[in-house]
Amino acid sequence: MNASLAEKLLHSIIDTSNNNITIADAKGMILQTNEEHWSVYGIKASGYKGKSVFQLEKEGILTPSITALVLKEKRPVQIMQHTQTGKVIMTQGYPIFDEEGKIIRVISYAQDQTEIRNLQEQYEQLERKLQGYQTEVEELRRKEGIHYRSKAMQQIVNTIHRVAESDATVLFLGESGVGKSMFAHELHNQSQRSKEPFIEVNCSTIPESLFESEMFGYEAGSFTGATKNGKQGLIEQAHNGTLFLDEIGELPLSMQVKLLKVLQEKKFMRIGGKKERHVDFRLVTATNQNLEEMVEQGKFRLDLYYRLHVIPLQIPPLRERKDEIPFLINRYVDLMNVKYKTSKKLHPATYEALIGYRWPGNVRELENLMERLILTTEGNTIYPNDLPPSISGEPISNTTVDELQKEASIIDELNHLDLNSAIEKVEEYMILKASQQCKTTYEMAELLGISQPSVVRKLKKYKGVRHHQRTK
Repeated sequence: MNASLAEKLLHSIIDTSNNNITIADAKGMILQTNEEHWSVYGIKASGYKGKSVFQLEKEGILTPSITALVLKEKRPVQIMQHTQTGKVIMTQGYPIFDEEGKIIRVISYAQDQTEIRNLQEQYEQLERKLQGYQTEVEELRRKEGIHYRSKAMQQIVNTIHRVAESDATVLFLGESGVGKSMFAHELHNQSQRSKEPFIEVNCSTIPESLFESEMFGYEAGSFTGATKNGKQGLIEQAHNGTLFLDEIGELPLSMQVKLLKVLQEKKFMRIGGKKERHVDFRLVTATNQNLEEMVEQGKFRLDLYYRLHVIPLQIPPLRERKDEIPFLINRYVDLMNVKYKTSKKLHPATYEALIGYRWPGNVRELENLMERLILTTEGNTIYPNDLPPSISGEPISNTTVDELQKEASIIDELNHLDLNSAIEKVEEYMILKASQQCKTTYEMAELLGISQPSVVRKLKKYKGVRHHQRTK
């Protein structure tokens, strides 16, 4: 091979290399280089041709110069450069010695690491955020019974803990499904009566004709169908403990009178009985109705209302404490996975749809939905199409579902790769996806925020890999 052909071949190698190559002599003068490489330093070819790396370093263009370091230390050097254009460049320099051991050339390789560094920083930020979420979820799990994050819920819990030691009557107000029963249990568990019975009564589920016998019990033979030994009522069962009357607004007016008497006198009589029984319990009630309006309408006794309205606590609906929704979703997914021995997870798009939903049924609706999704969906990933239309909106096309499944598959694969391989996998996916969306490499460059030559190089790289994999 003659000298001119060898030099031409060397120029071709330098110009077409994915790595940006620069060759300098023993004085640091630039002899040959990949011109495209210098755009990252913010200068044109005329800005470095005929100049030494020492001059470029003095002008602040090379900070520092890899060639200058190699000439100084007389050994291979690797550094990271930060350019005036905000780029991060990884450079490696190698000395070439003559027969007498003197440096005659320095070859350096530079690669723009800005995109990769940004991806790495985003990845690290995501990791820190996930670790923060995991820590907060663990803190929620350590709280007994109640899982909350908002200040409003914190104030309610604080109030519960303050009043738990007293026997003051507490009235929980709020929409169905906000967790009034859960708070009543917490109040009992924090009280001095915690080792005694907690009797929960849903006033809306007991027929009016049976209410008195259920609440007060009856003596043997007091009416047709009565058991021969009689029956202890719910009020009696709550002796020394807590009686929780849920949906108190559904309590019949006839029973309201009798309940008021029990609260005033701390004694009652079974149906068919002849002796009064003394009872000691803490009364806790809850309702999703406006008791004041019911009093005005004559549906609820005013004197009983004042008896119940000692410490009213309004539980906000879930839509007003949105910062708790992600944690509750994660909690119930985890609980249901353990309960049903599964390992299902939510696709990010599903997660976003759930967070944006208004949850009219509150925490109860969220819990029930998570259980249903874990039980009824196929595969380990729950997609937006698996959600009820009221949450997901319009049905998602098969093309979109296929894309979501592909993204989920890539996410699963990333969990088994090291950082560099994961970044390369994400880059490949974004390049090939952009190639499907755009008509030209210039459109791709604008979409991806990189140069058009970079798009061309990356397309060659990743489409070549795909072709090789198909022909194997």
